Amino acid sequence: MCILFILLLLVLQTNCDNFSSINLPDEHLPYYFTNFPQIATKCESDPDCPYKNFLHEKKCWGYEYNCPDSRRYSSPRCFGDHRGWVKTKADQLNTFYTQADFGFVKQQLREMKLLCEPLFADDSSLECSEHLRFCRGRNLMINFTDLRTREEPIRYKMDVLKEGQIGGYCDFKKDQLDEQADHISPLQSWGPEMRYFTRLTRRPIIEGDCDVVIEKPTFIMKIDATVNMYHHFCDFFNLYASLHLNMTQFDAFSTDVHILVWESYTYRSAFQDAWEAFTDHPIWDLKTFRGDTVCFKNVVFPLLPRMIFGLYYNTPIIYGCEGSGLFHAFSEHILHRLKIPFHPRTNKKVRITLLSRDTKYRKILNENELIETLAENDEYEVQKVVYNREMGFKKQLEITRNSDVLIGIHGAGLTHLMFLPDWAAVFELYNCEDSSCYLDLARLRGVKYVTWEKRNRLTSVE
Repeated sequence: MCILFILLLLVLQTNCDNFSSINLPDEHLPYYFTNFPQIATKCESDPDCPYKNFLHEKKCWGYEYNCPDSRRYSSPRCFGDHRGWVKTKADQLNTFYTQADFGFVKQQLREMKLLCEPLFADDSSLECSEHLRFCRGRNLMINFTDLRTREEPIRYKMDVLKEGQIGGYCDFKKDQLDEQADHISPLQSWGPEMRYFTRLTRRPIIEGDCDVVIEKPTFIMKIDATVNMYHHFCDFFNLYASLHLNMTQFDAFSTDVHILVWESYTYRSAFQDAWEAFTDHPIWDLKTFRGDTVCFKNVVFPLLPRMIFGLYYNTPIIYGCEGSGLFHAFSEHILHRLKIPFHPRTNKKVRITLLSRDTKYRKILNENELIETLAENDEYEVQKVVYNREMGFKKQLEITRNSDVLIGIHGAGLTHLMFLPDWAAVFELYNCEDSSCYLDLARLRGVKYVTWEKRNRLTSVE
């Protein structure tokens, strides 16, 4: 442990010469500089540093061990009844914070265990949270040579690796890792891969055992359905939460990193612009290294989209609470990194956006009548949009970011509610008997949610 601490300290003392690489929303900068006071000191003394106005407001995200409630990014709002989950209002607040806010990150940090301990500087290391939901390592080897002869495409597979095809040179605590490999499912944990971790007999990079050595930090991701915004943004959200889990050095939010998707399909998605918030480089897949033994100097295995009690697909949210700071920060991070403009209003009209579907099912049959009726009100500014491949994703986000009310029927497009302004509301005209999906997502994001309640005024047509 002492050697690992020394290595970490050396990393933290590295100079940050390019302040522009920080690239965070203004609101987030005080939290960054509080976590890295050495960078704040350097900025203070550098006449060219553009962030001097953000150096002295001491704030913390909420997962730091010395972070008082009064200084953390946000506190949830719990105005409603907890329905018997807990006994007190304080317990209700703490439960929501741990389930769905930066308290979730704090919990993962508390669970981290060093499973592959280095004894010298060039040794390997591996540490993971419980159930192997998040892992990070240094100087690790992954052997992809078997992929050369594998013919079937790889997606949601748990047999990509076998014994000895992932490992490092370290003091390996195999029994502890085996105890944590209990969530064996493709998108629930890294157990399907880490169960094959092996202590190598020599340092793979130093001894030249790697066909390829990846110098830049690399995030290896197992991703959900890329055709569906609700599911794919589970990937992006958990990657953002993992940046916080991995925030041990000043370049934690750097985009000079690689992303390796754990499947052999070439990545394509209508939402692929979102990767620009995380990396400057093309997305890799398993074909990139087919047949190679690859060593990663710095590798992260992020939180996954379908973890048990995970974020946000399986989040068991306590009743009566809303407003996760983690979800708010994610929204701000994406909008900032993708340079989505906000247009200040020029009048007092409420900007209403009706999300129309161009699919066969779940369509609002009388939506034109609805639009015409809304437009008769002089206090409303109404537009109908179709979010599909014909409209770029960044343009979609621009429309959403500048809407006060988003209206739509149940469907993945309502995931856009995460990028509404703080004061906005989402009106799910009909929830298609999936009552909690977008209600919970709206609660997490902290925007108002309304759905259709007069079932006698609703007509369903086959």
